[in-house]
Amino acid sequence: MLLRFVFGVFGMRQLTKDPDSFCTLGIETSCDETGLCLLRGPREIRAEVLASQIEEHAPYGGVIPEMASRRHQEMFLPLLEELFRRGGVENPSEEIDLIAVTQGPGLMGALLVGVMSAKGLAQGWNLPLLGVNHLEGHIFANVLHSSRLEPPFLNLVVSGGHTEIFLVRAYGSYELLGRTRDDAAGEAYDKVAKMLDLGYPGGPKVDALAARGNPGAFDFPVPLGNSSEIAFSFSGLKTAVLWKIEALKKKGLSPLPLEDICASFQKAVVASLTGKVRLAMKQTGILRVAVSGGVAANRGLRRGLSEIPEGDIFMPPPALCTDNAAMIAAAGYNGHMRGRRETLGLSPNPGMELA
Repeated sequence: MLLRFVFGVFGMRQLTKDPDSFCTLGIETSCDETGLCLLRGPREIRAEVLASQIEEHAPYGGVIPEMASRRHQEMFLPLLEELFRRGGVENPSEEIDLIAVTQGPGLMGALLVGVMSAKGLAQGWNLPLLGVNHLEGHIFANVLHSSRLEPPFLNLVVSGGHTEIFLVRAYGSYELLGRTRDDAAGEAYDKVAKMLDLGYPGGPKVDALAARGNPGAFDFPVPLGNSSEIAFSFSGLKTAVLWKIEALKKKGLSPLPLEDICASFQKAVVASLTGKVRLAMKQTGILRVAVSGGVAANRGLRRGLSEIPEGDIFMPPPALCTDNAAMIAAAGYNGHMRGRRETLGLSPNPGMELA
């Protein structure tokens, strides 16, 4: 039945005019999670499915790009069929109005699976297609969650591959205020977790251990803590943790105080992130701040941001922090309503910039 939907021939039709009933199919395959979503209007999730590959990549300590691409290919059609079952879709060419897909940044092979699948569906169903910047998708995770969030606002994007602060002047108009000079915050979490033999992915495990530890046990440096520049750097902090671990081992300390190491490391990361958010607020005069990306689910960071007294802070629920198709659908819907259009010449862009 699904193959008839995908490869059948459909005639021209008038797209939905009512923005609140407009249906967007969102597709996310930028890394190791295959996500599909049906979004009605700007915020209502009609149905959503997600297939994670964490268990498959965990033995290797990170994502294997070729393995991720193959898994996206294997999962796409079964997930699409499940999405339509949950969403009650019987005739996608008549019930869907737009296909929005992550165009970049991300892994080339993984992006290629999503973009080519989206192009095939758009051509087969005679639907408009829109490529979405993955970082814009993360910004729209907050827009999806809260109708109160309106530009201008600051957005901290913090994940395994990105640590940046953007000024959102208007939807579609973004200014990069600062980014990491080396490691992303999430990458630093994973590397520290590897030093401590915690396994992959390391971020949630470090966060869980930190909740039980003493954040004052070790005096790790706050990266660029005394700098007036909106910028991040986590390589030095990562090295400081490594040296401390080696020093403790030389003293014969066993087992290592994992909770205290994690708590002290997380204290330094959170101080860096919240400090630069406050600096951006001071320099721009904008007090409305959204945070997004996988590390936005970190309990220490959420607590630290919520304690900024002058800030109006927006944080999506943890399910919308990690990669998902709902945020891609929301960004695609908004872009379409702003008049953005693509052709079937759309191609993936692994190094795509937002601003």
